Amino acid sequence: MPVHRSGTARRGPIAAAGILLSSLALVLGSTGTSGAADTPARGSATMGMGVAKHDGVGPLAGDTRDVVQAVQTEGVDTSSHNGNVAWPTLWSGGVKWAYVKATEGTYYTNPYFAQQYNGSYNSGMIRGSYHFATPDTTGGAAQADYFVDHGGGWSRDGRTLPGALDIEWNPYGDACYDKSEAGMVGWIRDFVNRYKARTGRDAVIYTAASWWSECTGNSAAFGSTNPLWIARYNTDPGTLPAGWGYYTMWQYTSSGPTVGDHSKFNGAYDRLQALANG
Repeated sequence: MPVHRSGTARRGPIAAAGILLSSLALVLGSTGTSGAADTPARGSATMGMGVAKHDGVGPLAGDTRDVVQAVQTEGVDTSSHNGNVAWPTLWSGGVKWAYVKATEGTYYTNPYFAQQYNGSYNSGMIRGSYHFATPDTTGGAAQADYFVDHGGGWSRDGRTLPGALDIEWNPYGDACYDKSEAGMVGWIRDFVNRYKARTGRDAVIYTAASWWSECTGNSAAFGSTNPLWIARYNTDPGTLPAGWGYYTMWQYTSSGPTVGDHSKFNGAYDRLQALANG
């Protein structure tokens, strides 16, 4: 850029326009109009992170007379967001089981997994691990393998629950991961089939009824084989997805004591033990 002897720069029309565009970009960026700022980092997904946003929170009526047992057993789920969990506090508060996030996609493992998985067990709880599905990144079988290889296995020790597949709203993009209803059902089938081949157990499926209806077409394909963990932050679990006549677990809040996400196992403690024993 030419400079006058006085030291002041001479700006032509093109340079001036460039400065205006740069200033506009700074203003837009500072006001958060770019969608990228609202997208969470890969690996940060947690169980139910889209439930309140998409389904809301509140006492909506639902007919659950045939799906809720008289006795329920309290549980929690954790992820890296919870850090080192105070398991003795939860145990003394009546929490008897826990699910810990182990993996996401084929690219992420929970750095707090050992403290959470072993800590819940050492406090006396029956525990299991879960996988956050990202069907747009790799296939169902590949993600099941990654899960089993990084904490998602099962052992017949009476204290280990079958692994859970967390399949819900995509926090990073399209709600249904850019899959058709048939494509999503096929992905889930590939995951649960590989998981059973690797562990001998049918994986628990964690989902919300509204997401299941939107993204699988309310498929009834898994109700006779895979235990249902339903997510609904309300006074009852509401209408269940097709194929399931009852739920096995119900995540009923994300604002419970100590870790937030609390669930109820649909039965007494001895039935929880039976699920662990297979």
